[in-house]
Amino acid sequence: QVQLVESGGGLVQAGGSLRLSCSASGRTFSRCVMGWFRQAPGKEREFVARMWWGGGSTNYADSVKGRFTISRDDARNTVYLQMNSLKSEDTAVYYCAAGYRHSDDATEYNYWGQGTQVTVSS
Repeated sequence: QVQLVESGGGLVQAGGSLRLSCSASGRTFSRCVMGWFRQAPGKEREFVARMWWGGGSTNYADSVKGRFTISRDDARNTVYLQMNSLKSEDTAVYYCAAGYRHSDDATEYNYWGQGTQVTVSS
């Protein structure tokens, strides 16, 4: 059974940093695309970042480019989202997802975590 468990969310002041973690288990993820999405109250879920677990290129939403970094640790089977220079508009529930196609579309992802809340105070 595939499990994705996010952690690392919390309350931070604008300009601060947080690192989200996504612990993955239940299958081999080396051929998966790992993505981070977020959903703010009253808004649709939106793409944040993605990468092949096996390495290679990364992709980011324009709104986070230059501030967020997606990475992985094979030994820990964990994907990270380092978030720097946080803004109030980054406030949302952040979700980790796994799929088999490089896509910004949430419907292309097969597995999802439960989400972790990130709140940025201005």
